[in-house]
Amino acid sequence: MAAIGEARRPRSGREMRRRRRRGPEPVEMRQRRHGYFPHVFVWRGREHRVQAVERCWTLSRRGQGGRIEGHCFRVRCREGTFDLFQDARTGIWQMKRRAR
Repeated sequence: MAAIGEARRPRSGREMRRRRRRGPEPVEMRQRRHGYFPHVFVWRGREHRVQAVERCWTLSRRGQGGRIEGHCFRVRCREGTFDLFQDARTGIWQMKRRAR
């Protein structure tokens, strides 16, 4: 840690990537299109309106008879592109990552 008055060294790309990999974050799904696709969600206190669902896929486990774990959606909003995940068992939505 830098002492008071000392300049901090710039963070390396490796450090920045490590900081970004925090894991899934909670998302409040406010509205869905056709009762299935994300349409409006809140993440980190900001509301995001989905302009397009670019991709969707289902995650399942082979070892448990193909039990569905959840549904993933890559969505495009004005603020960027995001990967959202809905847990099939609990219905909880999470931000998996902000896509680049």
